[in-house]
Amino acid sequence: MSVTVDIRVVGTGDDQFVEQAWELKEQIRRDEGILKQRRGFFTDAYRRSRVYALVEPGYDGETLVGFAATRRDGYILFLAVNPEYRGEGFGRQLVAAVADDHSSVTCHARATNDSALSFYEHLGFEVQRRVDNYYEDRGDAYYLRLGDGGIASKLSRFMPGN
Repeated sequence: MSVTVDIRVVGTGDDQFVEQAWELKEQIRRDEGILKQRRGFFTDAYRRSRVYALVEPGYDGETLVGFAATRRDGYILFLAVNPEYRGEGFGRQLVAAVADDHSSVTCHARATNDSALSFYEHLGFEVQRRVDNYYEDRGDAYYLRLGDGGIASKLSRFMPGN
């Protein structure tokens, strides 16, 4: 699928796209059994974050294709791409946008989420440690950090055409 998608940065305290982000997260939770946050936790964290939103313009408004909600220190709280848009490099674009604005990029990924772990490893993230009982349902996680081999060099790998 070849589509035109714009990236927007939504500042802290702005809840633009929060409803679409919640619906996307819930779709992924239902289909894949991940991203199991409660609504209050999710919306509060979203509003406290800088959000990198991938938006497809349309005749009747804009559609949220994916998003990364981040803390000030470059920690990715949530990263999601609509399953219909996966494989087009949108996840890489989100991580590249975060890395462009932060000197360090980190996140947690569920220890059983092989596709997320493969995705992050492919981008150059390294497992720093395993965290037992990290999630509310007592699921384990890995704490990941984008490798120190030079974020600028990694960014060029993430951008289309490189």
